[in-house]
Amino acid sequence: MARILIVYSTTDGHTLEICQRLQQVIEQQAHSVKLVSLNDEPDVNLTPFDKIVVGASIRYGKHKPEVYEFIKRNKLKLESRPNAFFSVNAVARKPEKGQPETNPYLKKFLRQITWQPGKLAVFAGKIDYQKYSFWDRLIIRFIMWITKGPTDPTGVYEFTNWEQVEEFGLVVSEM
Repeated sequence: MARILIVYSTTDGHTLEICQRLQQVIEQQAHSVKLVSLNDEPDVNLTPFDKIVVGASIRYGKHKPEVYEFIKRNKLKLESRPNAFFSVNAVARKPEKGQPETNPYLKKFLRQITWQPGKLAVFAGKIDYQKYSFWDRLIIRFIMWITKGPTDPTGVYEFTNWEQVEEFGLVVSEM
């Protein structure tokens, strides 16, 4: 039984939902999983864990600064054991941008860090207009209009392929 840490950064809570699904899948494979938010515990101790997964959401084309800081502080520990990274973003809803090698945000992120994750995934996120502030709702609707996405300000649009999330959970279990 491996002890697996999933460290995550979420903007609106959907990345946490993905982490919880990963936790379910991994624990069904007889491993123990701890979820830790970088907002709550930026200096989490990685030493007790056999495997580490980092997950982060995108807002306006960028991961949050705490994701970069965590990776920079923990690069050697991350590299010393099996590890993985996943990104959650709305552009991944498009089939041609829904894989690690084709997702522009993940590719850009990997160029900006020195850590090279052992396993990668990208998951399409969720747009919940009612959760956003007036300005975020306006900007995200404009971005969706440009990219031919949903713009109804009363809508909730979940693009996540949960089967893909579960498959990644199995990959993490086996790494």
